[in-house]
Amino acid sequence: MTDPRVADWPLMDRWAPTLYLTAAYLLIVWLGPRLMEKRKPVELTWLMVPYNFATVLLNLYICVELATASWAAGYSYSCQRVTYSNDVNELRIASALWWYFISKLLEFADTFFFIARKKNSQISFLHVYHHTTMFALWWVGIKWVAGGQSFFGAMMNSGVHVLMYTYYGLSAMGPRFQKYLWWKKYMTVIQLTQFFIAFAHCVQSLYVECDFPGWMHWGLLIYATSLIVLFGNFYVNAYK
Repeated sequence: MTDPRVADWPLMDRWAPTLYLTAAYLLIVWLGPRLMEKRKPVELTWLMVPYNFATVLLNLYICVELATASWAAGYSYSCQRVTYSNDVNELRIASALWWYFISKLLEFADTFFFIARKKNSQISFLHVYHHTTMFALWWVGIKWVAGGQSFFGAMMNSGVHVLMYTYYGLSAMGPRFQKYLWWKKYMTVIQLTQFFIAFAHCVQSLYVECDFPGWMHWGLLIYATSLIVLFGNFYVNAYK
C-alpha cells in the first residue's frame, strides 16, 4: 500500500510531475551544452556560493531531524518497519524524508551550473545517473514508505551532503579558499563508504527478515551496487 500520510503533499499525488521534471532535466543536459557551444561561460560565483551553503543547511536540517525524531520514536538501526502512524515523531520523519526528496530536485542546479559555466567534462554519466535516479527513486520511496527503514539511508546521505556542499561552497569562493581543500580525494572515499554501509545494512535487514517491503530492500541493494561500481571507477581513474 502507498503511504496515506503523504498522499496530498506536493508532487506526491501523481507520478507524472516527477517524470516530467526528470525528463526536463535530461533534455536540458542534452540541449544545454549545445546552446552554450558558441557562448562565453557565465560567471555564477554570486549564485553558487549561497546555493551551496543553503544546500548545506537544508541537508543539516534533514540529517538532524531524522536522527532526533528516529531516536525519540525508538527506531531500530537494524530493522524498522513502517507504521504509517500519525504520531508526532513519525510525521517528523515523513516530513524530513519528503524534504530529502525535494533536495534531490533542487540539486539538479548542480548540472545547470556546469552547463552555464561550460564545465562539460563534469557532466559525466555518473553525475547524470546519480542526479536523475536519486530524484526519481526517492519519489517511489516517499510514496510507499515515508518512514521505517527508509530513514537510515537518507540520514546518512544528508550527513555526507553537508560535507560535500561545504566543500563545493568553499571551492566556489575562489583560489583564496581552494588552497585549503586538500581533502577533495576523501570526499569520494566518504561517498563510497556510505554506499557500502547502505549495502551491508540492506543485507542484514534481509537476513533478519525485517518487516519492511522486500522489493525496497532488493531495489536498494541493486542501486547501491551500481553506485559502488560507478563511484569506484571514478575514484580509480581520478586518483590512480
